[in-house]
Amino acid sequence: MSTATYTVKGMTCGHCVGSVKEEVNEVPGVTNVEVDLATGSLTVDGDGAVDPARIVAAVERAGYEVAGRS
Repeated sequence: MSTATYTVKGMTCGHCVGSVKEEVNEVPGVTNVEVDLATGSLTVDGDGAVDPARIVAAVERAGYEVAGRS
């Protein structure tokens, strides 16, 4: 299992959080997604390594921007 944390810019409400979670959950290998609106934190758990480019693309499909990864 792997865990990665990203910072997402542009989220302002619960609907934003739901959109990001929905898109990221569709990425192959993702097993759990947590989004914190207050901090803009996106935590992704996966079976093995999940391609960060796919996570960034999913966030962008939801209409937001990844500002960083830790």
